[in-house]
Amino acid sequence: MMLLRALILSLVLAAPAQAEKLANRLFGAMEAPSTQESMPIGTYARGCAAGLVELPESGPTWQAMRLSRHRNFGHPMMIQFLMDLSATAREIGYGKGLYIGDISQPRGGPMTSGHASHQIGLDADIWMLPPHSLSLSEAAREEISSIPVRSADQRSVTANWTRTHRELMKQAALDPRVDRIFVAAAVKIEMCRTARRADRKWLQKIRPVAGHDTHFHVRLKCPKGARLCETQTPTVADLSKNGDGCDDTLMWWVTDYLDPPKSTGKKKPKDEDAPKKKGPREFTMADLPGQCRDVLAAN
Repeated sequence: MMLLRALILSLVLAAPAQAEKLANRLFGAMEAPSTQESMPIGTYARGCAAGLVELPESGPTWQAMRLSRHRNFGHPMMIQFLMDLSATAREIGYGKGLYIGDISQPRGGPMTSGHASHQIGLDADIWMLPPHSLSLSEAAREEISSIPVRSADQRSVTANWTRTHRELMKQAALDPRVDRIFVAAAVKIEMCRTARRADRKWLQKIRPVAGHDTHFHVRLKCPKGARLCETQTPTVADLSKNGDGCDDTLMWWVTDYLDPPKSTGKKKPKDEDAPKKKGPREFTMADLPGQCRDVLAAN
């Protein structure tokens, strides 16, 4: 482990032309969290994290899935939230608790595959499959899959969607630690269809996004005192204009998003000097907060 850290540190401090291409590989190579004070650094999609803790692979009301990915690490607040929500899940009849997907890598940061976010230990994916067993082997956790609750045409929910799914997301959204929850637009539409006036405040935290039909994605707020963490803006209140988000902006996901209006034929002028927007797997260490170098170099 010490040799690996020494190699990574040498890469971080090497000539920029070499090291600055390796941000996601540097973080993906880390096997353990840093021993620093717990601190999310930067933004959910451009950052890293010090002092993360590992979600135990199995617990009384949860199992971490896809262990080969080595992404069951989070800020202590996230780990406690997942344990709390898993206990609530069992209480409301969501199987035996929760199957929990990706959280973050041991030191956060950009990933070599998959997510654009999940970089600071405050994002987690929760499977739509209610657990019937919490004694799955490591191999079984690689083979089993979650279930889709959204139709193939993306416009409605399937028979897999239940009132218990709704109640689970409601309980998650009511938690003051939660900033927002991402889910397929069809799911949000169904939740709006069955909503009552009393649901308005928490329902605004449920945000439509592409995909997310076999899991929902919980994002926590920056913990109190986390001076290096940037909570997402605009807020869900601003996005919904202090409403519940059950408006035309939601229906866009099953209208114009799926069937874009025909082009007028006019080409937009190109700015030849405009830089190409980088994706997370193209991030260099220079693209991340400076403290992320310290996270990589720490014990």
